[in-house]
This record gives sequence, structure tokens and C-alpha cells, in this order.
Amino acid sequence: MKSTLLASALLAALAGVGATAVRADDVPPIQDAPFNGTLKLNVDATDLDRRIIRVKESIPAQAGPLTLLFPEWIPGHHSPTGPIDQFAGLIVHAGGKRIEWKRDEYNVYAFHIDVPAGATQVDVEFQTLTPQDPRQGRIVMTNDIVNVQWNQVALYPAGYRADKVQVEPSVKLPAGFQFGTALEQSSKDGDTVTFKAIDFDNLVDSPIFAGRYFKRVDLDPNGRSPVHLNIVADNAKSLEIKPEALEIHRKLVQQMDKLYGARHYNHYDFLLALTTQLGGIGLEHHRSSENSAAPGYFTEWDKNWLGRDLLAHEYNHSWDGKYRRGADLATPSFNVPMGDSLLWVYEGQTQFWGNVVAARAGLVSQDQARELLAFVAATYDQGRPGLSWRTIGDTTNDPTIAQRRPLSYRNYQMSEDYYSGGQMIWLDVDTKLRELTKNKRSLDDFAKAFFGMKDGDWKVNPYTFDDVASTLNGIAPYDWATYLKDRVYGHKGDIEGIERGGWKLVYNDKPSDVVKMFESKRGYTDLTYSAGFAVSAKGDISDVRWDGPAFNAGLSPGMHIVAVNNKEFSGDVLKDAVTDAKTGKAPIELLVKNFDQYKTIKVDYHEGLKYPHLERDKSKPDWLGELYKTR
Repeated sequence: MKSTLLASALLAALAGVGATAVRADDVPPIQDAPFNGTLKLNVDATDLDRRIIRVKESIPAQAGPLTLLFPEWIPGHHSPTGPIDQFAGLIVHAGGKRIEWKRDEYNVYAFHIDVPAGATQVDVEFQTLTPQDPRQGRIVMTNDIVNVQWNQVALYPAGYRADKVQVEPSVKLPAGFQFGTALEQSSKDGDTVTFKAIDFDNLVDSPIFAGRYFKRVDLDPNGRSPVHLNIVADNAKSLEIKPEALEIHRKLVQQMDKLYGARHYNHYDFLLALTTQLGGIGLEHHRSSENSAAPGYFTEWDKNWLGRDLLAHEYNHSWDGKYRRGADLATPSFNVPMGDSLLWVYEGQTQFWGNVVAARAGLVSQDQARELLAFVAATYDQGRPGLSWRTIGDTTNDPTIAQRRPLSYRNYQMSEDYYSGGQMIWLDVDTKLRELTKNKRSLDDFAKAFFGMKDGDWKVNPYTFDDVASTLNGIAPYDWATYLKDRVYGHKGDIEGIERGGWKLVYNDKPSDVVKMFESKRGYTDLTYSAGFAVSAKGDISDVRWDGPAFNAGLSPGMHIVAVNNKEFSGDVLKDAVTDAKTGKAPIELLVKNFDQYKTIKVDYHEGLKYPHLERDKSKPDWLGELYKTR
């Protein structure tokens, strides 16, 4: 291939025509054939002090070229985020001798090896140098918790589908640690656990949470397939669960059963870390999910409702995202680029059901669910000026474009809006179905028809845009293809579902409990819908709404507020200034520091504080109330 490209370039040059050789990696193409043999993967996760995971791997091989791959495109991340920067110390042996490897010239995730004659396997060892500091990546090892994600601790042979490569994995855990995983144990020797052989695709989909403080509870004692909640924590106290909280989590499983009517797993394991030390996570898998929450998740139940839809969201992905996923996401291996075009279904509808099922199960109250919805709706009513140039559909590219890095003007650049923007689209679809059928059909019917098929089947079942539109048309005949395209690829924020559902989005000067909790937990003052910016408790400006009052006055993210109307800055002083300006003509004066310079910025805003709420419209039926009602 390379010599052909070189010859073509030379011929073009001789002909007087400019030419550029196409660069390509030297990775073998995938063949749909089983890999011959079973990989042995041994992981040592006991070095908690230095946070190093040591890996040994035996890979069946034959004489000749062999390419090993480190997983690049990570499901759930929807992007090429495999932490190759943490991969170190690669040494390869074959036939009793050490052999050299060479990284591919154009693919840093690929390693080439020449297997010597007579060898029947290669033995590989390396280390995963997990982050010591959050700035280096997510913390996965603490003194009391270990999170083993198999994509970070394994190489696999190129040229094969990941689901055609069998692996027998084992892990050595710190003494006394217990664990949760979707993997099935075959044996245990001291602190080393060996699991039943599984294909590499499902291995990567089956992480481990292990901890010194561990509890496992049954969430479905009478179910047709086991569902467990596996909890690890920073301390023993966090594991205390009141009966009413346990019952709510059992209702989560019941409500999801009623929604879909089928299960697409043979057993399911929630993995939940209650911690301030392990890196935060909410990551879906087919038969498990990785989740984290504050240590007081159970012990301070009434104080921690914000974000309690996480388990509902990730559990929903077992149906939407894992069993059924966009066809362009259903790739044959972890080193084939994914297409994210249907994330407004995968993540958007899951965001919708996460909020709804959390309310149906009692993880949040209906009032709390509505307050959360108002917060999201305001974003697409006023808080997303980026919709003037981008669309919800275009943000499906953000996992690759930004990979969740901080942005200068997030409201204008937009960032993975297929989540919350998708949620609003699916609320619109729900109420449109109700309108078309006089409230006889709803998105519940779509969910059961599209995701709840074939009870017990957990082989990936891909779908396309046309499949989505066709299923909706089967629920209620309509031009759903145009309807969806207008919302996914249009430039208008979608809040029609709230109005059609019997409610109105309004703004007043009283912050909702959602706003209060966001401000408290994140330590900032939110003036997004009034003066048009948010600022930390220390005065650091985090976001400025594009073309809003503060933006037009010259305020920008990165500036630091020193004083407000000649008073030392605080959140309360700032809110008082916004309130006072409503009855006066003088602008709000902000003394700001920008690098090493100080200046006064005058924000000419006089409409007072504004916070979003939902208000009942009694002229219409309360379809939103019906949506949140427990089944």
C-alpha cells in the first residue's frame, strides 16, 4: 500500500500535477471470524498507595505480524477517550524471549509485533498509571475504593470483532475488599478472583467497583432476573440504608419494568460509590452501571434529592443505548470510529425518562421533578443563544469536538445539548402523541414498542432515524420524520411540550429549590436569566450569556468581581444590587479585575431577579401530572 502511494505521488509530480499521499495506519481490517483461542488477562489492583494497576496478558498467536490495540472509542463516552496517556511499561515476550514492539506511525493506539517462528502465544505486561490528581483524569483508586474499567487495562488483537475475542479475566484486589460487577465469578484464590470467560466486547462493558466498605442489597427479590445494588463507600456509616429509601430503589426497578415490559439482561448490577475521593461518574453498561454520589446519599436522604435521577438515567440505558443503540454507534470494535448522530434518542430520551421514572419511583417528588424541568426549559427558552447558529443535532458531535473540556462561552458554543435539548424534544413528542390520540397514547407506548421487545434478549439491536419515525407513526399516524427533523435540526428552543402539557414557564424573583441547591452545592450566584451571568462565591465569573445585558456591557468569563456599587463583592450584595436597579435608573456598577488591570463595568439592567418556574394552566388538561404519576 505504501509503495503504491509513493509511486502515485511520483507519477503525479512528473506530470506536473500536485499530489498529496494519503496517510493511513497499518492496522489489519476486521474480519467476521472468531479469534482462535482465549486471552488470559490478569489484573493486579492492589497498589493503592501509588495508584498503579499492573497487567499481565497471554494472547494466542502464530508466527508473523500481530497488531495489538488499546481501546480508543469508549462506549458511553461516545468519543475517542481511551486513556492511552496512562498506558506505560509495555514489555512483550514470545517463545521464551523478549521481542520488540513498534507503535503504529499514524495510530498511537496500535502496537505492532513480529511473532517468531514456533511461538504459540505472546505474553504482555504493562502498567496503567491511574491519575494521582483530578487534573490528570478521573481518580479510580483511593485508600478504600478501586474502580477497574477493563478498557484501561487490556490490549486485544486487531483484525477481529471485539465480540469474537474470548477472554478469561482475573483481578487481584486489596485484602479485605469486596466487589460488585456484572461478570460471573468462576473461582477465588485468596484475594484473586477469576471470572468466567466472556467476549472482549462484554468484558469492557462489565467494570468492577470494589471497596473496603461494601454492601450488596437485592432490589428485586421476586423478579425474573436478579437486580442488585452494590455500594462502596469512603466509610461504613454511608452504607446505612433506611427501609423507606431501599423501597424507593426497589420501586425504580418496578417502574422501569412497567415502562418497558421486557428486560434485556440476565442479571443487572448497579455499582454505586458514595465518596468524595473517587472521581465522579455516571456511566451506562448493558448489565450494570457505574454511579457515584455524596457519602450522605442514604444517611442524609432529604438533603440529597438533587441529582437523584442518576440511577434512573443509567438504568434506562440498559434499554436505550445498550440493547438498542444508533446503528452508527454499533461498531465492531473499540478502535472503529463511532457515529453519534442519534444521541438525541440515546441520551435525550434517557434524560427524559430519567427525570420521569425518578418521579414515578419516588426518588424525587413530582414538585421536584417539575422544578428540575423548569430549570431545563429555561435553558431553551432564553439560555441557549448558541441555537442561532447550531442545532441540537449538531451537538451530537461534541463528545469528539470538546470531550467535556471547559468552554469560554458555553451558552453560545453549546455543549452536548442532545441531553437536555433532547429531553425537551421528547416531552414535546409525548404531549403531541397525547394530543393526536386524545390522551389515549403517549411516549410510554413508544418506549414499550421500540425498546421493550423480545424479553430476555440482550444482543445489541441497532436502529436508524427511519426506525424511530416509523415506530412513532405506528403509535399515532403523523409526519413524524419532518416533525423530528424540525426540532433536532432547527434553530428554535423547544418548550411546547410544557405548554401542551398544561403548564407555563414563568419567571419571578424567587429562586426555586433547584436553583437554591445548585447555588449551594456549586458555590455560585446564578443571574443567567436576569443580568445574564453566573459568578462564584469568590467573585470569579464562570459564564456570561451571549448578547445578554452583562455581555453587552463588556463582562466576560475569567474576570473577577471585586466590588458591586462600591461595596465589597458577595453573592447577596450582587443580588441586592440587581433588585435595587429595578426601581432606579442607575446601572449596576461592577469593579472587576481582568488579568492585572481593574476597571468598572456598568450593566444597564433594570428588570430585577428572574428565576424559572412552572405554573399550572388550568385551561388545559394536566398531561404533565399524568406523565409523572406512579404506574
